[in-house]
Amino acid sequence: MKQEQDQPNVGRDRLASEELGAAERRSVLEAIKRFTIETPSWGYGDSGTRFKVFHWPGAARNLREKLADAALVHRLTGVCPRVAIHIPWDKEDDWEAVKAYAAGLGVRIGAVNPNLFQDEEYRFGSLCHPDPAVRRRAVQHVLECIQIARAVDSDTISLWLADGTNYPGQDDLRARKHRLEETLAEIYAALAPGMRLLIEYKFFEPAFYHTDLADWGMAYTLARKLGPQARVLVDTGHHPQGTNLAHIVAFLLDEEILGGFHFNDRRYADDDLIVGSQHPFELFLVFNELVAAASQPQAPRIDYMIDQSHNIEPKIEAMIQSVLHIQSAYARALLVDRQRLSQAQAAGDVLGAYRVLRDAFETDVRPLLAQAREEMGLDPDPIAAFRRSGYADEVARTRPASRSGASGYPGA
Repeated sequence: MKQEQDQPNVGRDRLASEELGAAERRSVLEAIKRFTIETPSWGYGDSGTRFKVFHWPGAARNLREKLADAALVHRLTGVCPRVAIHIPWDKEDDWEAVKAYAAGLGVRIGAVNPNLFQDEEYRFGSLCHPDPAVRRRAVQHVLECIQIARAVDSDTISLWLADGTNYPGQDDLRARKHRLEETLAEIYAALAPGMRLLIEYKFFEPAFYHTDLADWGMAYTLARKLGPQARVLVDTGHHPQGTNLAHIVAFLLDEEILGGFHFNDRRYADDDLIVGSQHPFELFLVFNELVAAASQPQAPRIDYMIDQSHNIEPKIEAMIQSVLHIQSAYARALLVDRQRLSQAQAAGDVLGAYRVLRDAFETDVRPLLAQAREEMGLDPDPIAAFRRSGYADEVARTRPASRSGASGYPGA
């Protein structure tokens, strides 16, 4: 029976059919093996909401324990060689020793994230604060983070500001913009050659009347003003409901200003849930734009980083699950039949073009990912391998609960 054209293309799974040739399959497998993801140190410790942080047995209590957990995730997945750090949560006295310790575990330090939201002085902002002394303190902290990045051979400063106001009239909005431009200019001038400043935005929270870096357009404008070492960072949870993330990503890619991602997922606001757990098709559409851009002659450098708050989940297993979801979205995007998609778009075949994407999204890529892991000498099922390892039980025995407060992030 002939398939109706307005129905899903059942059987268009290129992976399971003869349509995906051996050469293309090999190309997809090699791309999967090259693709890397940066995990966050704070995702391995006790962290959660402003209401309560629930202790997880064996959660990492310091940077070395976080690096050990991250190294295990890398050994199991083969694609997580970098670990982002947050200062002062992860502050150490001897960064050469930290770098050597990480290298001994098979990982290295990735992005350095300044903390400009927890000190008492930052009640009314940091880089945008009306008091020059507070702005100076905030700038000095970021400059310290640049020195730390130099010491650990990181080339990325990832900057998110909680700056904003809660009430109309609380501060002069244009004056705050001018302060931000001045402080960022000083920070940018201190970057080492080849170092990047990734500017993250968020439309609300913790400020509720206005946020100084509220959307991608503001981050884009500042990055353009600063210079070529500044780029925009997209946190997938930092947008109003209904925002088309794929459109934003495509625009920033075309402007050659997209620098990286903080991956997570949300149902209502900035929930920091496991990436791909709530909106997997949206994640796939983002990767569809990224894969399309990667085929261009001058493919942009994009850092794929996870930023999540694991409050009720086991920390390490949650991180592995996040990596698997990202890999799945990326693999499906690699399987999009771009020739068919282009033909359908040129012909104005709206549903035909949609079905090309839907076919790739509905493809079961688990066998492909398992093959890639086996070729890398890894267990094809990282979750099962982790559960068999006994690592979770071991750290639960050897790491007493942290004595930090009942709420807030590590170091709060």
